[in-house]
Amino acid sequence: MRKLLKYKLKILAKLIIWRYQPKVVGISGSIGKTTAKEAINLVLEDKYRVRTSYKNYNNEFGLPLTIIGSKSPGKNYFAWLGVFIKAFCLLVYKNKKYPEILVLEMGIDRPGDMNYLTSIIKPQIAVITAVSYSHLEYFGSILNIKKEKQHLVEALSSSGLAILNFDSALVKEMKNIAKARVVSFGIKAENVDLKAQDVIYNFEKGLYELSGINFKLNSDGAVVPVAMKNVISEPAIYAALAALAVAREFKIPVLEAATKLRNFSLPPGRMNILPGIKHSFIIDDTYNSSPEAALSAISILGKMSIDSQAHKYAVLGDMLEIGAYTIEGHRLVGRKIKELGIDYLVAVGERARDFMRGAKDSGMAKDKIFFFDYPKEAGRFLQHRLQSGDLLLVKGSQGARMEKIVKEIMAEPDRAEEFLVRQELEWKK
Repeated sequence: MRKLLKYKLKILAKLIIWRYQPKVVGISGSIGKTTAKEAINLVLEDKYRVRTSYKNYNNEFGLPLTIIGSKSPGKNYFAWLGVFIKAFCLLVYKNKKYPEILVLEMGIDRPGDMNYLTSIIKPQIAVITAVSYSHLEYFGSILNIKKEKQHLVEALSSSGLAILNFDSALVKEMKNIAKARVVSFGIKAENVDLKAQDVIYNFEKGLYELSGINFKLNSDGAVVPVAMKNVISEPAIYAALAALAVAREFKIPVLEAATKLRNFSLPPGRMNILPGIKHSFIIDDTYNSSPEAALSAISILGKMSIDSQAHKYAVLGDMLEIGAYTIEGHRLVGRKIKELGIDYLVAVGERARDFMRGAKDSGMAKDKIFFFDYPKEAGRFLQHRLQSGDLLLVKGSQGARMEKIVKEIMAEPDRAEEFLVRQELEWKK
């Protein structure tokens, strides 16, 4: 039944693409797909009819559903009938409001996933955000992950465009296999087409306010100031650079696109600052985690200033699906916590014990490290421990359910459904 449903969705999606001929921006990467998707949508939406992937609709079911314009009916067979009726109507009756541009996440979990997705749709523009150890468990090596993701670049025609993050060495290598034009971006890499320089992270700790990020965009020798007042993460900068590259391809002036990014906000669970109990501050990065993403988040935590009497906490849950890199990945993050001068480590989950081992190896005192089996236990511990001005980073893989900790310590837990990830009914069962 599942295979038949997948096949029907694929055929309908291909026919709809043939019928309407939208421009397609396909986004893949181990980190930052959703952030890039939202930034690209923001810079395009005033000029074009744009549709983006709903939530994490980035697989063999989510991609066709986005093309059709429907949410997943789950196990409701009557609702599935409605999806098919909608798809047939799109084919029979030309809908003048159908999107001119589709901005689609294209995720991979296992070998063969990207080839299947590109058999449904061939993007004109491919954005690759990063290659890291996410899903290593199913690929065996990071090089296999790279090979899978680069199928998206290989699927581009010679008239297409590959937008590549040159700060990721494995992504940079994809320029060598691209038939399409290549536009590069980065923060650290030299000789890129779009470079973020002079980055400033701002945080108004006394007002529960985030002043955001300022940087200078260096593109084609011209320097343009970019300010994003609602974000504080490095992935947001990469997302902005990718969005500016896409905007340029669609003939949107860089100043106009940069102005749109001023109001860019991240989806729930992605480096959002929330007010915590006892006038503390929470960096909610609970959507997912990998060693690279955790190191980036901890680096931001290390840079943020707080009152001299306050403390910084790294509250970290298991990083899953990284296979043979599990022990070393966790220990690497643990070592970084000590190096950056984070005051306390709160580790949650069996794999998180290696955060502790890494921190101890780097000289972090035992009385600065705490361990809990479950998120709610850690949340109750923090409720009693937090003081005014304390700053906490809460991060973990989806399966670690670290948003439960945020709910325990946020100032307005009754607004959890508004601000936190995985608050839908199916996650509460």
